[in-house]
Amino acid sequence: MGQKKDLTGSEKSKIVRSLAEGCSSLKIAKLLKRDHGTIKRFIQNSQQGRKKPVEKPRRKITAHELRKVKRPAAKMPLATSLAIFQSCNITGVPKSTRCAILRDMAKVRKAERRPPLNKTHKLKHQDWAKKYLKTDFSKVLWTDEMRVSLDGPDGWARGWIGKGQRAPVRLRRQQGGGGVLVWAGIIKDELVGPFRVEDGVKFNSQSYCKFLEDTFFKQWYRKKSASFKKNMIFMQDSAPSHASKYSTAWLARKGIKEEKLMTWPPCSPDLNPIENLWSIIKCEIYKEGKQYTSLNSVWEAVVAAARNVDGEQIKTLTESMDGRLLSVLAKKGGYIGR
Repeated sequence: MGQKKDLTGSEKSKIVRSLAEGCSSLKIAKLLKRDHGTIKRFIQNSQQGRKKPVEKPRRKITAHELRKVKRPAAKMPLATSLAIFQSCNITGVPKSTRCAILRDMAKVRKAERRPPLNKTHKLKHQDWAKKYLKTDFSKVLWTDEMRVSLDGPDGWARGWIGKGQRAPVRLRRQQGGGGVLVWAGIIKDELVGPFRVEDGVKFNSQSYCKFLEDTFFKQWYRKKSASFKKNMIFMQDSAPSHASKYSTAWLARKGIKEEKLMTWPPCSPDLNPIENLWSIIKCEIYKEGKQYTSLNSVWEAVVAAARNVDGEQIKTLTESMDGRLLSVLAKKGGYIGR
């Protein structure tokens, strides 16, 4: 008597579907024209579930090997656990053990992003710090632009997902679904704006000056007293549309020139306190992994978040400038962080 053939994949699928419909094992055997005992054994084996694999004894790590691991872990912070252990010639350690050992001596963190600074940049940072060391920063208007997208920064939509629960579904769109360019300023304890840049407008010298005329000058600056205008110092970064001859001459015609227009060193976002304001706003509008369906909705969220920033928070940012300048000098023009 020949050996019976095993159940095929399609037969197994039919058995599962038939059981879900309430069919008995005998009826399924007749439908598939297979031996009843074969069908019963398949059902019994399926109900027993998979057997847990026998855990192999873990390799023990000696104190000497632990000391050897610490050196490459410090020298190669972005390397994998396998690469770190291989550099010490320690083999046969499972991934779970490697990660557990590394977690005891360090924690996973993202690499810091910072602008590239060469020797010239550092010298210019030091010259800038020395020039403005005695400045009354309560009279400086710190300005900048920020782009917000519908989806928010990558990696922000993470959280604790309970066992047996599925992670929430997020929309995935190119370029974060598009975005809105926002301009704002802070001075002492006051927020200027935020103002929305018209969709599709890319800043050049002409469009930047027109934008300032329609928003900053007409809606805020012209309402200020003559004494305020006389003492205010306007700060903008060294973006091409800001630092061009056209923009500089246009601001000069508005009375913002010479000492009233702050010179700005290259590659120095860490020196502008408004960058911290952008972080506050982004944390608010993208909390709990929130996404937006339209540009108007994300703009409304920015406006609402900006209104919730009180004067004390802004004052803390503007008053931090004295400490930032001292840090620049202490680090000889190096990056000071935000």
